[in-house]
Formats: sequence, C-alpha cells, structure tokens
Amino acid sequence: MTALVTVVVLSGFTNNKAPRQSITLEVTAMAYNSVNSQTKRGDPTLTAWGDKLKPGMKSIAVSHDLIKMGLGHNTKVKIEGLAGVYVVKDKMNKRWKKKIDIYMGQDVKAARKWGRRKVTITFTP
Repeated sequence: MTALVTVVVLSGFTNNKAPRQSITLEVTAMAYNSVNSQTKRGDPTLTAWGDKLKPGMKSIAVSHDLIKMGLGHNTKVKIEGLAGVYVVKDKMNKRWKKKIDIYMGQDVKAARKWGRRKVTITFTP
C-alpha cells in the first residue's frame, strides 16, 4: 500500500512542469532579402535550417549567441514596434552577436529603409 501511494504521488510531480519564463533582450535588427547578392550561393530562399522562405513570411535570422540563449529554430518572437509574431527560420554567420535579421522577401527598398536599429525582442525558449 505504501509503494502504491508513493508511485501515485511521484507520478503527479513528474507531470508538472515549471512554467517557462519569457526572455526580453535588446538586439540590433537589420533586414534581409531572398536575393542572390545577400545570401550564400544557391537558392536564396533556402535557410541554414533548410526552410524555404516566401515573401510575406514573418521570419527572422538570428546570431549564434542568441541561439545558445534559447532563440532556436521555429521559436516565436515578438519584436517591439512590429505587428504580429515572427518565427526563427534562419541563422547568421558566427561573427555576429546580439543581432537579428528580419526577412523582407524581395523588397530590397523596404529592407534598406529599415536600416539598422536597436529593438527589444521577447521570446520563450
């Protein structure tokens, strides 16, 4: 009888997960396009994780240090000042730190207008 009670009590604890805390960071945000001049050779719509980008997608690329902080593939991200939720679909060269690139399809003019800015992002790893 004691063993049965212990199993029931312990199984209740193993199913309860602590709520995950969201992380808010200030990062440098730039924009990029799926054009040959801005990507590696080959298909400019193919990400480093193998996803296919399409104009209109709310997608970002992230620096490797942010990946280590939990901002990995398919993580949902809120970007201060932008509507909607963005999804991590690409990763950047290892030389970049605390940086995201916002995907803007083939609209090079919009990406240039965005420029480089500091933004606050929020995500749950």
